[in-house]
Amino acid sequence: MANVALARVYQQSFETHPYTTLAFTNGAFNALGDIVAQLTQKVQRPEDRRRQWTYDIPRTMRFFAFGFGMGPLVGRWNFFLEHNFPLRIQGGSGKVSLRALARRVGADQLFMAPIGLAIFIGSMGVMEGRDAKHIGQRYSELYKPALMANWQVWPLAQLVNFRFMPLAYRVPFQSTCGVFWTLYLSLLNAKEDERQDRDEGRRRTLK
Repeated sequence: MANVALARVYQQSFETHPYTTLAFTNGAFNALGDIVAQLTQKVQRPEDRRRQWTYDIPRTMRFFAFGFGMGPLVGRWNFFLEHNFPLRIQGGSGKVSLRALARRVGADQLFMAPIGLAIFIGSMGVMEGRDAKHIGQRYSELYKPALMANWQVWPLAQLVNFRFMPLAYRVPFQSTCGVFWTLYLSLLNAKEDERQDRDEGRRRTLK
């Protein structure tokens, strides 16, 4: 019953303020993904180092900010796909065209996925205060493996999303699946943070 009420509130909010609704929804799910990632990192630490662990609130806020900014962009992209890649041919049988569905998923993965990943790496570097050199290193280290991982996971998720979810619920569905994707990106980004900080510390020691 609570889920039905929540869905009704979301639908009303989407109808009146679609992009604001998508921004907060996507931001919240991105923040949740980082929370899970940080707790996972704590569990993975050796027991003697867990006591030194502190929750990184600014890191979660960075993920919220990224999701908040991407929500309207992804929503606008879904409107574009809906208009330019219709799944049902007008005047036809009304059935979903598998070819049209494949074209929509292909357009999403070949165009939006690389752009979104590039925005993620760049924006995280900027929000963390990294200089251009470090952000460039991050692109060279993270972009290709993350994109390859994306193409192993997201085509199937987006096929389900585009085929079965109404337009208003595509970003929330994607954000829900994205909790686990954000977990992966957060751990990947944190690992690169630690490496860059360690290398920077070594350079300062040698000076």
